[in-house]
Amino acid sequence: MFTGIVTDLGTVREVQPLGGGNDMRLLIGTSPAFLAQPAPAAIGASICCSGVCLTAVQLGGDWFAVDASAETLSRTTLGAFQPGSRVNLERSLRLGDELGGHLVSGHVDGVAEVLSAVPENASVRWRFRLPTGLSRFVAVKGSIAIDGVSLTVNEVDGDVFGVNIIPHTAAVTTFGTLQPGGRVNIEIDTLARYVARLVSADRDALAATATR
Repeated sequence: MFTGIVTDLGTVREVQPLGGGNDMRLLIGTSPAFLAQPAPAAIGASICCSGVCLTAVQLGGDWFAVDASAETLSRTTLGAFQPGSRVNLERSLRLGDELGGHLVSGHVDGVAEVLSAVPENASVRWRFRLPTGLSRFVAVKGSIAIDGVSLTVNEVDGDVFGVNIIPHTAAVTTFGTLQPGGRVNIEIDTLARYVARLVSADRDALAATATR
């Protein structure tokens, strides 16, 4: 589990094809402090990479490597990563850590399109178009993770939603280089997922009762 509070901005150093080119290994450069604190990272550790929970398979002093399967590449933006791509990074949550954002699993629900970025007072209003089927899980003032960043939804209009990004967030995450037309990984709030499942189950039970 993660909190959606990005603690380092990494850079892809190498992209190595695996499994006949269907999978790939990413070597990601980061700061030594990121891998050392609060405890030294170990092989097998979970690291959130732009919203995707991945397993560290190699470690260096200022880099780590993760493998991404064809399934992960097909459902996230990782397949477009190239040397030089910036990556939002977060180590996994430890019991007792401050929960500064919201609970994020690192399991991407879909990829959204960046529609616009418009200055709004001291922040920037970013708008995104959700993939089909996800809009019912997104609510005004609810939580959402965009490329692993925990954010508050400020508007929803059909399958389009908006969030505000302050200068600090833009400086320490990939929002500083994101552009309209880009694509981002989306994870809906876990609570919204389970509420929708319960509502659906209740509706199915009522329908079944009505047909008896």
